[in-house]
Amino acid sequence: MTELLDAVERTALLTAALRAAETRRPDRIYQDPYADALCGDIGPELLCQIRAATFPADSTRTLPSTPDYNAIRTRFFDDYLQEAAREPGMRQIVLAPAGMDSRAYRLDWPEGLRYFEIDRPAVLAYKESRLEGITPLPDHRTVAVDLTSPDWEDDLKAAGYDPSLPSTWLLEGLLYYIPEPDTHRILSRVAALSAPGSRIAADLVNAAALTLPHMRGLLDIFAGWGCPWLFGTDEPEALFDGHGFSVEALQPGEPRADFGRWPDPVPPRDVENVRRVFFLHGRRR
Repeated sequence: MTELLDAVERTALLTAALRAAETRRPDRIYQDPYADALCGDIGPELLCQIRAATFPADSTRTLPSTPDYNAIRTRFFDDYLQEAAREPGMRQIVLAPAGMDSRAYRLDWPEGLRYFEIDRPAVLAYKESRLEGITPLPDHRTVAVDLTSPDWEDDLKAAGYDPSLPSTWLLEGLLYYIPEPDTHRILSRVAALSAPGSRIAADLVNAAALTLPHMRGLLDIFAGWGCPWLFGTDEPEALFDGHGFSVEALQPGEPRADFGRWPDPVPPRDVENVRRVFFLHGRRR
C-alpha cells in the first residue's frame, strides 16, 4: 500500500524507521515495538539516505544528527502526552497528523481518555494494515481527512471530539513542511477547537535552518523526495501567541530536552545565523 502514499506521507515511514533503529539501541531512551512493522521496506531506504548525508565517510559531520534529534523528540512528546493525559479533567488527545505514530498502542493511558488520530485516508489505511490485529490501549478514534480540507473539524467532532472540554494537541513533524499561511490557518483552527486551558505541543525549525549553506545536504534530500521544508521562524513563541497559545520553546540539548543524547552545542537564542529546532509546549489562554 506504500504506492498510495505521496511524498510528504512517506516521511512518516522515515520516522518509523528512525524509531525502529532507536528501539534496537542498547542505550535507547524509549521503545517502539511496532516501528519495524510500520516503516515497511521504504522507511529503511529513506533512513539510509539520511545517514549517508548526515554522517559522511570522508568528512566531518556538519548536519544535525537526525537519529538523535528524532529520539529526543519522540521521548519528549511521549513524556508530554503522558503528563497531559493524567491532568485532572483532560479526556481528549489529538495527534494531527498521526503518521506512523504508535503511542496509542505502546504507552499506558488512563481510563476515560479519547485518543484521536487525524491523517489522510491513505496514511491511516496503510497504518491499519500494518497493525492489523493489534488493539489500541485507549479509546482510539481515527479521522481520515486532510488537515487542509475546509471542514476537517466536522469530521473530528463527528468522531466524538468535544470542543467545550479541555484537550491536548500534538502537531509533530508538520509545520516545517507547510507554507507559513497554512501554518497560521492550522493554528487558528486548532485554537478554535481548544477550550481555555487546553494544551498544545509541536516542533518547528528556525528560519536560518531553511537557508544556511551547510544545511543543503539535508534540505536537498527532502526537496528531492518532493517534500521540501517550507517554513521556519525565529519567534515561535510569538507565532503561537498570535493564535491564543502561551508556549515555551526548548531546543534539543537544553534541560528537559536532552536525555543524554544531543551531541552538539546549543547556541543561545540571541546568536544569529545558526540552525535551531524548537520543541514547543503550552496552553490555550
